[in-house]
Amino acid sequence: MIDLVRKIGPVKIGKDTIIGEDVILGYPGKKKINCLKKEGPYDLPSTIIGESSIIRDLTIIYSGTELGKRVKTGHHVLIREGCSIGDGCTIGSGTIIEDNCDIGEDVSLQSGVFLSTGTIIKDDVFIGPNVCITNDKKMDSNIKPVVVEEGVKIGANSTILAGVVLEKGSMVGAGSVVCEDVPKNTLVYGNPARKKVIES
Repeated sequence: MIDLVRKIGPVKIGKDTIIGEDVILGYPGKKKINCLKKEGPYDLPSTIIGESSIIRDLTIIYSGTELGKRVKTGHHVLIREGCSIGDGCTIGSGTIIEDNCDIGEDVSLQSGVFLSTGTIIKDDVFIGPNVCITNDKKMDSNIKPVVVEEGVKIGANSTILAGVVLEKGSMVGAGSVVCEDVPKNTLVYGNPARKKVIES
């Protein structure tokens, strides 16, 4: 299958990794896009995919991004430049991960998730289908990334606004709009999301 992959920049693929058809690896990021105006080899940072991963058809992974071991993508996934994705992550079909996101280990991103530039997600996080994580509350290029701490769960179709911190073990109910930080072990839901302490 790897023979059907288009490699633009330097690519390192780990042992026992499966790459689907029509996958593009090492695509230049916004600061390196001029590389495409000339013939290779291109001056691009390496794209790294760890061992025992599965990269399904029509996935695009930009240059300078590193995926750990046992990472699985669905179809039509886009991962921009400079991202780090830890071991054991699952990335659902149609998901878009913008540049310079940092994702920990054993994170599950369901289909249709959008992560804006600079999003930080720590270990053991679940993010439901069609969740949108933003980074610009006033839409004026004042970037304030979201931080999602360990063990957080975000329900389907929720929106997390720029600069919000979801603390360890917190939960966001489906369809919520989260406008402010969520404390540890707290459930929020609604628009705007309101708090309820999770009973242990």
